[in-house]
Amino acid sequence: MKTKQLAPVAGLALAALLGACNSGLTDLNTNPNNPTSAPPGALFTNAVRDAVRTWLGNNGADLRGTEFVAQQIGEAQYPNEDEYQRLQGAQTTGLFDGPYQNHLEDLRKVIAAGQAANDAGMYGPAMVMQTWSFGYLTDLFGDVPYSEALQGDSTGDAALKPKYDSQKDIYAGFFKTLTDAVTAMDAGGGAGLGGSDPIYGGDLPSWERFANSLHARYALRIVNVDPATAKAELDAAFSAPGGLISSNDENAELAWPGDGINNNPWTDNFKNRDDHRMAKPFMDILVASNDPRTQIWAQPVQDASVYSNGYGGMPNGLSTSDAGKWLRTASRPGAIFWPGATSVGVIGSPANAALPSYMMTYAEVSFIKAEAAERGLTTKYSQGQAAGFYEDGIRASMEQWGVPAADIDAYLAQSSVAYKGGVDGLKQIAIQKWLALFTDGSQAWFEWRRTCQPETVVAGPAAIINTVPRRFEYSTTEQTVNADNLNAAISAQGADEFTTPVWWDTQADQAPTYVNETVCTGKRPS
Repeated sequence: MKTKQLAPVAGLALAALLGACNSGLTDLNTNPNNPTSAPPGALFTNAVRDAVRTWLGNNGADLRGTEFVAQQIGEAQYPNEDEYQRLQGAQTTGLFDGPYQNHLEDLRKVIAAGQAANDAGMYGPAMVMQTWSFGYLTDLFGDVPYSEALQGDSTGDAALKPKYDSQKDIYAGFFKTLTDAVTAMDAGGGAGLGGSDPIYGGDLPSWERFANSLHARYALRIVNVDPATAKAELDAAFSAPGGLISSNDENAELAWPGDGINNNPWTDNFKNRDDHRMAKPFMDILVASNDPRTQIWAQPVQDASVYSNGYGGMPNGLSTSDAGKWLRTASRPGAIFWPGATSVGVIGSPANAALPSYMMTYAEVSFIKAEAAERGLTTKYSQGQAAGFYEDGIRASMEQWGVPAADIDAYLAQSSVAYKGGVDGLKQIAIQKWLALFTDGSQAWFEWRRTCQPETVVAGPAAIINTVPRRFEYSTTEQTVNADNLNAAISAQGADEFTTPVWWDTQADQAPTYVNETVCTGKRPS
């Protein structure tokens, strides 16, 4: 079920102020012009907006780091992030601290209000959203504050200096939270969020599908390090009430109004800058397989001296002087991500500012089912179903981006695309999933770390380390405000460095698609 678009933030702020004002004449110590609370619906809407901008936008993880680390996009003018320089602790403060200060805290308040009102339609979606966001935090950094986080209104050291939970315990928390949320929402009751929910319009069966699909995402992510739990949780997700996302109409996505205030963050990014180019590993796969998404996700090169076929990408991790050479010889991101009038001319259309941000899709769910079936990780699906799920994932991704049916059929008919089964089939699933995650660089990078696919992701010549990062460094502000707990986490997890794997990544060689340490760490040639 789809819903109406996000309401303008200005309207939300006004609604929050009006709804929170205390009109009681006897409350003499309360300033009605400085409210201390806001309606849960307004908090939820604003939290969703902030979370999506943080993880899928241009002011947080995606277009400021993970798209470069995943090597789907390159930086042709200011390559600091592409060289990993701005992914160190001194620069990750906003990315680490911001979610706790903003949307995670807002969602905590929504959960508390919903539970107090016994309204599962209010607290259930907030629990799912909070888990979606915490997933990015822990997979970017590893151990993070979780069980003691968001207690600033409480007293004691835990309120201001929360412990860092092990990622293993955080994932266990995810499985329990999602199960509890689905159970509560399936029972129904309460007024819910209604129009304050910009994703599903308050439709609880849709939130159940999203929660179960997230459950499956996280279950598969831990398969290399804890296969027994992965199998049990995959079965739980596949059999839970409400089912999984099973069509593009059920995708978890935020439809932006495109009103100049709430625009798709990618179009906001490209409105005033022209320094991003498509990355070579990504474009090489698209072009080699005649992928019809190429013309949607990328634009023809301006100077065809390097790519005579019209489309191609730049290498990642170049120096400033070398990166600039690719401004005209590598493809820009597709016109669908540009809002028409831009700082470099007319590219795209104003309607693109309303392009949805995709939080979880039918394509990803299909590839999860395909891998689980092929590897025998679930009792729900048989190995013989893997090929069908693989094709479902490709078709879903292409339909999501507007590829005509005939072009999809032609693509699937190619011998190089036809499902091969076994380890070769798992490589196909992993690569197609990595492609389908485009515009979510974090998930694409997490999947590369888990599967070692594609094998062509390699640290660039100017990168400050000679391998692709396995995590980001903790915010340096934590050394000031929460040093004891931070140091305990570092002692348990390993050095606060790019090369320290998070818990689920400590046994990457257990993946059937693992190649060798050189390839699977993205080590650049010496």
